[in-house]
Amino acid sequence: MGRLFTVTSFGESHGRCVGTIVDGCPVGLPITEEDIQKEVDRRRSGEGIAATARSEADRVEILSGVSDGFTNGAPICLLIWNRDVDSTAYEEIRFKPRPGHADYTAYVKYGGFNDWRGGGRFSGRVTATFVMAGAVAKKLLNLLGVEIVAHTVEIGGVVAKPADFDGIKKNAEQDSLRCADAEASREMAGLITRAKGEGDSLGGVVEGIARNVPPGLGEPVFDNLDGDMAKALLAIPAVKGVEFGAGFSAAGKKGSENNDPFIVKDGKIVTVTNNAGGILGGMSSGMPIVARVVIKPTSSIAREQETVDMRNMKSTSISVGGRHDVCIVPRAVPVVEAMMAITLADFAMRAGLIRGVIK
Repeated sequence: MGRLFTVTSFGESHGRCVGTIVDGCPVGLPITEEDIQKEVDRRRSGEGIAATARSEADRVEILSGVSDGFTNGAPICLLIWNRDVDSTAYEEIRFKPRPGHADYTAYVKYGGFNDWRGGGRFSGRVTATFVMAGAVAKKLLNLLGVEIVAHTVEIGGVVAKPADFDGIKKNAEQDSLRCADAEASREMAGLITRAKGEGDSLGGVVEGIARNVPPGLGEPVFDNLDGDMAKALLAIPAVKGVEFGAGFSAAGKKGSENNDPFIVKDGKIVTVTNNAGGILGGMSSGMPIVARVVIKPTSSIAREQETVDMRNMKSTSISVGGRHDVCIVPRAVPVVEAMMAITLADFAMRAGLIRGVIK
């Protein structure tokens, strides 16, 4: 994805590796494996109620595009080897598509040649490649003073209290569920524990906020900033909805309630409210960009479900084994940040705000 700052993702869940190629990145950007590792570590399962049994070290390797700690103009190839792979649980269900997964659609589209192990290309494992590319994008956006933070705002119907950017930045990362509201986090954890005991799963909502975004980013009418950002966010497995600002709640508002009045503050034009979520007419307004994504409940659950055997076209049932997260919402937080960063870096370059050679 992208026009000038382009990202290609490769690899499968149980293949040899997953990786990404970032092309078009300006020359002279200081970056190290540690910079990227820091972001990838945030996506790892870690510990706590929302952890998964699959334990990957996820050690990042830079294969090309960086010399002496600076980008050199060549495509940047970033890679993570898959080490903790166990495909045995999938052998029995290879021809029994898991409800909620892409097993059936992938089988049809690729004529049965798709990698079925652990969901293959359609696994959440591929989001590690998004986060690696996003780490590079974040470094670029630092040149403009753009900051991005995401946090868990809902799990299983429990909704966190609203928090400002600095509060989220301070509190969410310290919480096991990446929620800035400690009380809501405790309620969420209780629901996750219950769902786990029932062999079930939970979904939720992640909110991403980008501040200090220069106004005017976006290429209407078909390359809208919100359109491209929504496309990037919807590429995250398990995302089933995206909204900006007031989003769907705007349908119940009057124009006088939904419009954001303009004022001058500290010599800049800003709005009193931010129902537009920082985007007007497909272009950034200079206000914080606020995007929320709906994460569906993890599809692989231990409870017995109906399915079919594609070999004999007969009904059967399935109980999914293997190692799966009860709730992937907390792990999606750095992925949301990455996709927002990639989109903004590309549009900043298209606007000429980031030069081809950084000095």
